[in-house]
Amino acid sequence: MIVLLTNDDGIHAEGIQVLGEALLQDENVEIYVVAPDHERSATGHAITMHRPLRAEEVKFFHNAGLKGWSVNGTPSDCVKLAVEYLLPQKPDLVISGINRGSNLGTDVLYSGTVSAAVEAIILGIPAMAISLTEQENPDFRFAANFVLRILHTIYNHDLPNNTLLNINIPGKTRKKIAGVAVTRLGLRQYRNAFQKRIDPRGRNYYWLAGEEVDPTEEVKNSDVVAVKNSYISITPIHFDLTNYGLLNKLKEIDWEI
Repeated sequence: MIVLLTNDDGIHAEGIQVLGEALLQDENVEIYVVAPDHERSATGHAITMHRPLRAEEVKFFHNAGLKGWSVNGTPSDCVKLAVEYLLPQKPDLVISGINRGSNLGTDVLYSGTVSAAVEAIILGIPAMAISLTEQENPDFRFAANFVLRILHTIYNHDLPNNTLLNINIPGKTRKKIAGVAVTRLGLRQYRNAFQKRIDPRGRNYYWLAGEEVDPTEEVKNSDVVAVKNSYISITPIHFDLTNYGLLNKLKEIDWEI
């Protein structure tokens, strides 16, 4: 199995390094790493069109089994360039992560981690986006070993076309994980999203920040609630944003031209 690893935290981020090291334990897996040259969090599905992309081969001196390139572009750029040019053949699976911090609910619309996996399924390749919800003192080893354990199960399960799995793993020890929950996307909202500040020249500027609003109204089977209750959440996501429930109603309207 050929696996492409990417992320939005950058090729030298701990999460992708630990994941690559864990997956090398499987002798049936050949791993390539193509990731941004620096952090590209919250870039969504942006692609680079108005400047050239550069891919530099990277040597992982602590782990010679990894082969990789750093790209001066977005996570989506990395997947496109890897599949269409850098890799010797099309990968069997794309894994994006392990992200430092969660990608839950409506945040997936902003996430570079999830967008890299979306790019993979656009190209017809099964994909997973992996996130560790802990940001302060993350320990990626449990999350990486969980991915190693489920790798062949996911690949051999024949996921529907155009569907990825968004997996969020609580930053807890294995004993404190309540289990695995298959979930739907929840809702994440923030209060005080911007902080107003003043620069040394007396001009106003705004810094995006904010605190998450407690999801008291969340439905029970959402990814947000599952992680809050110490479950690993697995959410199937596809890029078809069509509201099929509204299609027939719209067809009934006499649209004037």
